[in-house]
Amino acid sequence: MFSLSYPFLHLSLYNTEIKSLTYPLLHLLSFSLIFSILSHILHLRNKQTNPIFLNPSVMAYEIGGVRYEEEFVLNSRGMKFFTCRWLPANCEPKALIFLCHGYAMESSISMKGTGTRLAKAGYGVYGMDYEGHGKSSGLQGYVPNFDEVVTDCSDHYTRISERKENMEKLRILMGESMGGAVALLLHRKKPSFWDGAVLVAPMCKIADDVRPPALVVNVLTKLCRIIPTWKIIPTPDIIDVAFRDPKVRQEIRSNPYCYKGRPRLLTGNQLLKVSLDLEQRLEEVSIPFLIVHGAEDKVTDPSVSNLLYESACSKDKSFKLYPGMWHSLTYGELPENIDVVFEDVTLWLDDRVAMRETQLEHEQKFENDELLKGKSAIKTV
Repeated sequence: MFSLSYPFLHLSLYNTEIKSLTYPLLHLLSFSLIFSILSHILHLRNKQTNPIFLNPSVMAYEIGGVRYEEEFVLNSRGMKFFTCRWLPANCEPKALIFLCHGYAMESSISMKGTGTRLAKAGYGVYGMDYEGHGKSSGLQGYVPNFDEVVTDCSDHYTRISERKENMEKLRILMGESMGGAVALLLHRKKPSFWDGAVLVAPMCKIADDVRPPALVVNVLTKLCRIIPTWKIIPTPDIIDVAFRDPKVRQEIRSNPYCYKGRPRLLTGNQLLKVSLDLEQRLEEVSIPFLIVHGAEDKVTDPSVSNLLYESACSKDKSFKLYPGMWHSLTYGELPENIDVVFEDVTLWLDDRVAMRETQLEHEQKFENDELLKGKSAIKTV
């Protein structure tokens, strides 16, 4: 469900249910026309976009030294997308952080703590809700094309980065769970554009012990063409194992912008394809990164994060494993544990900013030295 990275992957946890589903699903294929009609009827009945504000003006407020702003923007396909940002109220941001939220989650509520903490630490933090998520347009919980999710994020975050006031600032991606996959694909899309990434329990490979049987994957993939929006993927309600703090569990269950149903068929298929693709190309990751992962995570496998750490060709890479912590480290953990995680994240970010400042100082000194050499040569002549 919410931060669930692999809605397709939990199939193997239900071998009995899979076996009971396989025959009926195969049987359904022979009635493709009937299901196509039913799918169309169901889609019309359920088709609804998440709430959107029609007022184009920016909503903003300031509290505790942080300025929060939100607005809707149009993507390249003419869809309305919810965007938000947390900025230091009394100083210029020392770097830019771009958030990529998890599956079925959203930005303004579940990532508020992240945005506020990092803005208080001096960073400009930007978020957006994907298609079918949060307050953005689209059928709730439906991701028809993962490439379009990446393109939407890339377009919006690139525009922000290329504003005149942001041109010299570091650009850091921060992705949690499925958002980790989004961050890695953003890096792949523009390998030299992003300056770093913070990956929180990222979705970057399918663990062998939860890989769905090939026959089931084949059947469900074919059904995606007929009933793409149907919620028929059997998965458990994992709120109780992903979010450790009981208060946060209740917040998520009462949050109308978090998707709460079973994964839609095409959505699960898209996440499966992305996971397989990332798994085969981990060694191509070259961006500086920090991975943080809870050792007791039951949603994404910490050993997979370790594999990413070992496989990536990045020269600047770090991996933090937290004993006893669960999946959601920035929102659902115990408050004292969240403090520990953000202390590590902020320290890593501050180090990258300091390295950048040192680099700029060296570049400026080199330019000054070259200028002085040029003037000296002119005088000699």
